[in-house]
Amino acid sequence: MITDSVSIVASGHTRFGRLDGQTLEDLIVEATREALEEAAVEAAEIDAVFLGHFNSGMVTDGFPASLVLQADSALRFKPASRCENACASGSAAIRSGAAELVLVVGAEKMTSNSTSAVTRALAGAGYQNDPQEAALSFPQQFGMAARQYGERYRDPLGAMAAIAVKNHGNAMSNPLAQMHREMSLEHCNTVSESNPLIAPPLRLSDCSLISDGAAAIVLASAKRARQFRRSVAIRAMAQVNDFLPLSRRDFLAFEGPQRAIRSALEQAGVTLADLHFAEVHDCFTIAELMIYEAMGLAPKGEGFRALEDGTVLADGRLPVNLSGGLKAKGHPVGATGVSMHAMAFRQLTGNPMGIALQQPEFGLVFNMGGMAVANYASVLQAERA
Repeated sequence: MITDSVSIVASGHTRFGRLDGQTLEDLIVEATREALEEAAVEAAEIDAVFLGHFNSGMVTDGFPASLVLQADSALRFKPASRCENACASGSAAIRSGAAELVLVVGAEKMTSNSTSAVTRALAGAGYQNDPQEAALSFPQQFGMAARQYGERYRDPLGAMAAIAVKNHGNAMSNPLAQMHREMSLEHCNTVSESNPLIAPPLRLSDCSLISDGAAAIVLASAKRARQFRRSVAIRAMAQVNDFLPLSRRDFLAFEGPQRAIRSALEQAGVTLADLHFAEVHDCFTIAELMIYEAMGLAPKGEGFRALEDGTVLADGRLPVNLSGGLKAKGHPVGATGVSMHAMAFRQLTGNPMGIALQQPEFGLVFNMGGMAVANYASVLQAERA
C-alpha cells in the first residue's frame, strides 16, 4: 500500500500517436528530461528509477531499464528496474517506488509493428495454457464480454458508443492526445465501412489505439515533497490480482476492479462523493462501462445511467477520462499507468492537459492489466498551501 507518505511532485509526457521519427529510447529520454526539469532537481538527487514497459517482442530493446540513464549522465549507477504487468506496467512501476526521490517512467513503442503483430504481442498477456483462451485476441475477449453483458443485462452498444463520443470530445482539448477527431453518436453506433466490426460486437470506435509514447513522474517522500512548488499526495494505491484463466472466474462480476477501487477509497478515507474526476482504463468501451459499475456509480448492468444522467461527462458530477482516455489519448501500454497519474497530477495542480476543473481536490486513477487480472486503483489529493 502507498499512503500519504508519497507525493507526485513533477511530470513529463510526450505526445501519443504514430511517432515514426522517435525510438523507444527517444521517448523515454524526452519524458524523463521534462519531468526532471519540471521538478527542478538534479538527476544526481534521484535515489531510484523504475520503468514500466510491456514490450512482448514489439521492439528489440529487451533490456530497457537503463535507457532512462540516457536522459542525464548523472543517473549513471542509480538502481534502475523494469516493471511489467501487461497494460498496468506503468502503475506497477509507480507502486514499486519507495525512496526519498524516485523517477518513474512508462514507455512503449508499438506502431513500428503491423496491427496483427501488435495484436499477437498483446494476446501474450492472456492465459496461454488453455488452447481456447490462447487463441483469442484481446478484442475478441472484450467482444465476448460485451455479448455476455447483453445476454445477462441489456444491450450495451448504445452506451459504448456514447463513451466513445465522450472520450473523443474530451481529447479535442488535450494537445498530447493521439486522435483529435470528434465522433458522432450515429457514427459510433453504426457498423459501416469507416467503422467496421473488429471483434463482434465491438466496432472500430469501441477499441483503443495502437500508440507510441512515454510519460514520467517524480515521486517524493512527505519530507521532500514540502520542498517542491507543486505536489499531489498519493493517499492510497491498491493492487488486486485475479486468476489469469477466464475459466476460473465470472468476468462480468468484475471483482478485481471493484475490490481495488473500494480498497483505495477506504484506505484514503474518502467516498465517491469526495472525488472530482477519474481517469480509468477504457481499453475498450465495454471496459469503461463496467468500470462505472465497479466504482459504484450504478448497479451491475446499469452503467448506462452514469451516461444518461450526465454524471461522467466533462461538466458532470464525476467526469471520467477528461484526457480522452486510452480511447482517444492513446494507449502505449507500458506508458498508460504513468500517463494517467501524470494527467491527474496536472489536473490537480491547475495545469491540466485539456479540460480544466475548478480547484479539484481528489482524483481517482484506475489502470488494468489484461482481462482485469492486474488491477491498480489510486486516490490522489491536491496539496495546497
